[in-house]
Amino acid sequence: MTQSQPLRAAAWMVGAVVSFSGMAVAGRELSSELDTFEVMLYRSLIGVVVVLAVARAAGTLGQVSRRSLGIHTIRNLSHFTGQNLWFYAVATIPLAQVFAFEFSQPIWVALAAPFLLAERMTRTRLLAAGLGFAGILIVAQPGAAPITAGTVAAMLSAFGFAGSALATKFLTRTETVTCILFWLTVMQSVLGLVCAGYDGDIALPSTGNLPWVAVVALGGLLAHFCLTTALSLAPAAVVMPLDFARLPLVAVLAMLLYAEALDPLVFLGAAVIFGANYLNILTETRAARRAGIPR
Repeated sequence: MTQSQPLRAAAWMVGAVVSFSGMAVAGRELSSELDTFEVMLYRSLIGVVVVLAVARAAGTLGQVSRRSLGIHTIRNLSHFTGQNLWFYAVATIPLAQVFAFEFSQPIWVALAAPFLLAERMTRTRLLAAGLGFAGILIVAQPGAAPITAGTVAAMLSAFGFAGSALATKFLTRTETVTCILFWLTVMQSVLGLVCAGYDGDIALPSTGNLPWVAVVALGGLLAHFCLTTALSLAPAAVVMPLDFARLPLVAVLAMLLYAEALDPLVFLGAAVIFGANYLNILTETRAARRAGIPR
């Protein structure tokens, strides 16, 4: 078993946190000029170029196959839907609230995995789901604050990302990262082109917004690469608490850039959601350790 390297993992998680936060700010900046489908189109087209260039340099292009196109399609439809909803939410509600809802994604994955991946349903998973739902109610504040289209989009985006994560888990049993990323960028380029061009008018980003397009395109790939690398260096129970740093960072950025108030209830709800996730991670990590499975 490879020795855990928490300090190196933490360094990679800094990259992931900064990349995710940069994506949110870039999405907000682009929202006045491009719709979510156009943002996804340009992000995916740049992604195709990056994935092909890196795969060619690494000699892994031959790993791309068509044997799991059905699952790739399900994964990318789910991710495309979730990502569009996320970009819509980023443009319409406080950024801290978007990230708080996004933290609920692992809870839905854990709840659905027994049905879709034949994993065992445990009391811990049910407890985590209940706590996570309570955290969502705290963030959404139904009855005390209006439930807007942006709020609903942020909540639904977590389901889209959860579906993508479940499909990815299927794919990693037989497919390489290069293959998954290739079909991710290619399929979502096609989806972006169709959805952005359905009205016959695809807006081009202005010269001033090209850097933000690059941040959106490269930020996602870099964030997931950093997160994956961190998880390879240390257990999830060590790595995932560092991901929670995204919330205060993006909240401070939103306060400085957009004068968004720091809502204590958003932080409280996010902490409850995070606690539910961490409970699940700790329980499964300990179970795997007792079973002698390296984590």
